[in-house]
Amino acid sequence: MTTTALIVGDLQAGIVDNYPFAAGVLPAMEKVLPAARASGIPVIFIRFGLRASGLDVAGNQLVSTLHGAGTLFHEESPETLVHPRIEPLPGEAVVLKRRASAFAATDLDLLLRAQGIDSIVLTGVATGAMVAATLYDAADRDYRLTVLSDACADGEPDVHDFLINRVFPARGAEVLTADEWTARL
Repeated sequence: MTTTALIVGDLQAGIVDNYPFAAGVLPAMEKVLPAARASGIPVIFIRFGLRASGLDVAGNQLVSTLHGAGTLFHEESPETLVHPRIEPLPGEAVVLKRRASAFAATDLDLLLRAQGIDSIVLTGVATGAMVAATLYDAADRDYRLTVLSDACADGEPDVHDFLINRVFPARGAEVLTADEWTARL
């Protein structure tokens, strides 16, 4: 039984279809997902969605801006569903989050601990938001960390490069490409 899970963060229809940098990770994800599934590695999808009422904005400037972007980030919108090119299989968990970290006020930690997971592989967008926030949170929870560099992206390529090449390794994360990771399975 594996103790590793693959986390797929914020690769939802509205983000992938409206932000070209996000669409760029789909080819890597289309390799990673089948490889993980074939190896028995649980896949957990994370999606970002806010209540249409704005009740969960709570004065947060960034979240307020996202909420005001029309229905793109409203939880009931089909735009917040995982992109159809990488949609979850029946039985795969989908966690709804309302902040950058996939752990913040979600049941992700419970899902991982219930499956005996102590190592996570992070993918998704944006590197400087969901990936970084989740990595720091996971590190504080004592998970072993791997980040797939080409299965993550950021609207600011220099931010992505700095985090991938300098910050994440310095924080104890192993950084691999999708091909390097799948070759190890």
